[in-house]
Amino acid sequence: MQPKTAATPPLNSLDDMALVERAQHRDPAALRHIMEQNNRRLYRVARSVLGDDTEAEDVVQETYLRAFTHLDGFRGEARLGTWLTRIALNEALGRLRTRRTSVDLKQLDTISEQGASRVIYLPSTRQEGDPEAAAARAEVRRFIERAVDQLPDPFRIVFVLRDIEEMSTEATASQLGLRLETVKTRLHRARRLLRQNLDKTLSTALADTFPFAGMRCARITQAVLARLGTPVTE
Repeated sequence: MQPKTAATPPLNSLDDMALVERAQHRDPAALRHIMEQNNRRLYRVARSVLGDDTEAEDVVQETYLRAFTHLDGFRGEARLGTWLTRIALNEALGRLRTRRTSVDLKQLDTISEQGASRVIYLPSTRQEGDPEAAAARAEVRRFIERAVDQLPDPFRIVFVLRDIEEMSTEATASQLGLRLETVKTRLHRARRLLRQNLDKTLSTALADTFPFAGMRCARITQAVLARLGTPVTE
């Protein structure tokens, strides 16, 4: 009687180090799993810095290529998603520096607080509406994306990480190299600026902003696997 071999554990049951170990051996399933779990966050972060869909996609690809060819640099001191986010952020900021002069952050931090009485808080918790509201939510999402794009750069990245990605103040500060109070201040001012274009009823669509799923997610994943020379399997 043939001895039974141990079943391969499902990818979603593996911790970061075990997943990275499989990825280091160019396991297509592990590579794909890592990308599918992080595509949306990396895209949102890159887009919040660059404000351009195509360039943000390029950043996502470059992030994975850098990460997957230097997985020995991942020590597990932070979560895998946090490590990837830092790489994406550095790549996006590097591109930003090469295409325009740097922004005077101190000037932006002293932006006028006029109009504070008209400001609303924008919660990130999604509230389900009735089926007839689906089309309206899609339009609302596009409206929010345009409003977020209009935020000054330092405010936009903080807003995306805190209110859209729902990262903690501490994690956001660590990712951006900022003090906790600076993150809080920029988030507060970002919400105030958004109030010019948004009503509290629009906040229900925040969870759907800057989607990165379906064909776009699959395209990036396939492209990275191909550039790594890894067999593409479903």
